[in-house]
Amino acid sequence: MPLPGQVQDAASSVPGFDCDAVLSADLARQFFSQGYKFCLRYLSRARAAQNLTAQEATDILNSGLALMPVQHARPPGWSPDASLGHADGQEASANAKAIGFPTGVNVWCDLEEVSTAARAPDVTDYAQAWYHAAHAAGYSPGLYVGAATLLSGQQLFDLPFRHYWRSSSRVPDIPRRGYQLIQFSPAIQLNGIAIDLDVALPDNEGGSARWLRASAGHPL
Repeated sequence: MPLPGQVQDAASSVPGFDCDAVLSADLARQFFSQGYKFCLRYLSRARAAQNLTAQEATDILNSGLALMPVQHARPPGWSPDASLGHADGQEASANAKAIGFPTGVNVWCDLEEVSTAARAPDVTDYAQAWYHAAHAAGYSPGLYVGAATLLSGQQLFDLPFRHYWRSSSRVPDIPRRGYQLIQFSPAIQLNGIAIDLDVALPDNEGGSARWLRASAGHPL
């Protein structure tokens, strides 16, 4: 069943968060009442008990929070290649579709902690294949740039992604484009769970993150 809401450009300069904890309806409403406007939650790979479900996504959207899905990162030291990128991008898209996310919304690839034995072209092959798999499914692929991606800012810019999320780690700038989501450090404990704080901003080319939001009765 489709999730409630419409795909929209993220509003500028609004606060949000990402977390690996399940948000109940009451907890989501609490965050919205405290001024948070969006959140990012994880699609399944491992840690199944914490993965986003259709019911949780519906509760989040009905609270007033906008929502975007992000795929769990692979364990530190993983080895990228095109075949793995294609498989991961297909899995992320299938999971997003199963939850009810409409086409056009950002589905985020969490790129970080690549094996030091890998080479930059391996990472590029992985990221490009992930992008094309998610794009073929109708989603707007986004790239979370975490620690140890092995890619320079120019190499990141040369990827086909048009939506970038800057992690709180020390990562390169994206030449000319910049980032549309900024994550802050340190993580904090709020309302009984650990969250990373984020802000949405247009990038230097005027592009914005694309979130799902059920806006009726919940003004930003």
